[in-house]
Amino acid sequence: MNAKNYYELLYKEFQSKEDVYTELINLEAILNLPKGTEHYISDLHGEADAFAHTLKNGAGNIREKIFLLFEDRLPADYLEQLALFIYYPEESLKRETEISKDWYTTRLSELIELTKFCANKYSRSKLRKALPQSFSYLLEELIYRTEAEENKAQYDEAIVNKLIQLGQIDQLLIALCQTIQRLVVDHLHVVGDIFDRGPAADQVMDLLIAHHSVDIQWGNHDIIWLGAYAGSAVCLMNLLRIAARYNYLYEIEDTYSLNLRPLFTYGENHYHENPAFTPANRQNKAYDFEDLQTLEKVHQALTTLQFKLEGQLIKRRPDFHLDNRRLLEQVNFSENQVQIDGHWYPLTNTCFQTIDPNNPYALTPEEEWVVKTLLASFQSSEKMQKHMEFLAKKGSMYLLYNGQLLFHGCIPLTMSGEFQPVNIQGVAYQGKALLDEMDRLLRKGLQRPQIHDDFATDFYWYAWCGRYSPLFGKEKMTTFERYFIQKKETHQETKNPYYKLRNNKETCQLILEAFGLTHDNAHIINGHTPVKAEAGESPIKAGGKLFVIDGGLSKAYQKTTGIAGYTLLYNSIGFQIVTHQPFTSVNDVLTRQKEDLGVKHVVDKIEGKTLIRDTTIGRRLLRQIEDLEQLLAYLETDPLKKSI
Repeated sequence: MNAKNYYELLYKEFQSKEDVYTELINLEAILNLPKGTEHYISDLHGEADAFAHTLKNGAGNIREKIFLLFEDRLPADYLEQLALFIYYPEESLKRETEISKDWYTTRLSELIELTKFCANKYSRSKLRKALPQSFSYLLEELIYRTEAEENKAQYDEAIVNKLIQLGQIDQLLIALCQTIQRLVVDHLHVVGDIFDRGPAADQVMDLLIAHHSVDIQWGNHDIIWLGAYAGSAVCLMNLLRIAARYNYLYEIEDTYSLNLRPLFTYGENHYHENPAFTPANRQNKAYDFEDLQTLEKVHQALTTLQFKLEGQLIKRRPDFHLDNRRLLEQVNFSENQVQIDGHWYPLTNTCFQTIDPNNPYALTPEEEWVVKTLLASFQSSEKMQKHMEFLAKKGSMYLLYNGQLLFHGCIPLTMSGEFQPVNIQGVAYQGKALLDEMDRLLRKGLQRPQIHDDFATDFYWYAWCGRYSPLFGKEKMTTFERYFIQKKETHQETKNPYYKLRNNKETCQLILEAFGLTHDNAHIINGHTPVKAEAGESPIKAGGKLFVIDGGLSKAYQKTTGIAGYTLLYNSIGFQIVTHQPFTSVNDVLTRQKEDLGVKHVVDKIEGKTLIRDTTIGRRLLRQIEDLEQLLAYLETDPLKKSI
């Protein structure tokens, strides 16, 4: 498009030069506002209730603002209850036993004042977008009113009277609480691993889709789901196996309307009871003995199918260098033992009855049909399509945002601290180029989901467990050993040197510079590896240049971590680490009338305030200003101006 056509199209958005001047002034004003608060969280692992609670309290931001605003006027216990009301207004209203007109008037006044306080860094147009449409005009009037103090009480009382008469007062208070929840966090970063371990990843996805501003850096568990959607049968068997192991396979079947009947029939017909495959015990889940027995059998079936399909893929892709994972070939089935690295180990709890020792990776005709049916059901699920398309659209291997580098796992390094070259289709990639090429390949796999064994689709498996995959970051994945070998030394998964070297400031600087980040306020933000807080490990590495924010939101990790996760906040004055305590239920929180909020620590304070001008969004606005200024110059020299 030539310049004239571009500016003519741009001018169609404005009715006059005055409109252009107004927009320029507006954009310049926005550039000088403080940057909004960013919230970083990772490793959600299907824990929807705990995630929703963190969103509702803004990682402690709402309570902090309440105390900043009202601490000198209202008692602490009252402020704690006000915070809980804002998190859970509907539930709180049901619990209130004495609600009067005065109570409504007071609560409305408090919420309006807090809304104004939370919105003081936003333009009026941005606040308007945050307000619920059903009450937007009324709320704007309340927020921006200029009545004298003596008229304020009468004004509030008149509004409350009318809202009570119309039966809308509760809905207005709920809408205000939701607006406050939205205002305290301007943008959400999910640094990987939405899926697996926990039972409600679908609810997490629904929350993310409904969120006003979010991005995702893919984690290894997210890649498995994307891989299955792209057509990888081994990825699908793996995610279903994990679901069976952690006892939420029925939830996946129901939520995504999957046809798992062929799988259950196959498991019942070919496998027997095996206590080693009993699903994990889940709290608040009623157990049916027959269901558990069925899941034991299905768990075994999925495990065997995964190892068969993995072996086929490894043979098909020798350049993945996963030959040490072709363990079914190393099994002596008559002696029930396996050879690994030259050593023989006895096998226990095996489920190899459908394996042909002479051709261990071959699927039986029934297995081929089961796999084909499962894959078709997974790919055709309407809700699955919605979730995977959102995950692909909002996700990436890494993100550069407001001068920070976000990625889930690692940047593969050598022992000496150099970038590890990784050969992909005959070309060596390292550092940033490696992540860029992986991002390209993974997206290519999604473009042709009907093709199930092309390189791009197979590459999802390498991304899951390849030795130099940035999402995995270990020498090998010892799933086979953990199921069938009791010797703990075979379970070890040696981490990439990155996880040791990331403690060095020089290593972090090397990585940041490779991604074009050379300023002092640049940081690396990771997930993936739970921080063992109970053992004294800190989420802050390399003298503050790197943050690890996987502290154990997943219940599966909380015995190891001792907490329920870290989140990171980045506002106009710096970074704060928030340590969260385990979330049990909304009822427990409201019954205690006080939330066990995590501890906030300022970890990197910035000199002065960061303005929107200094952010990623600010750079976009500056480009818009440049375009508008060029448009004005064009109108001064082009005949088009005569028609204005």
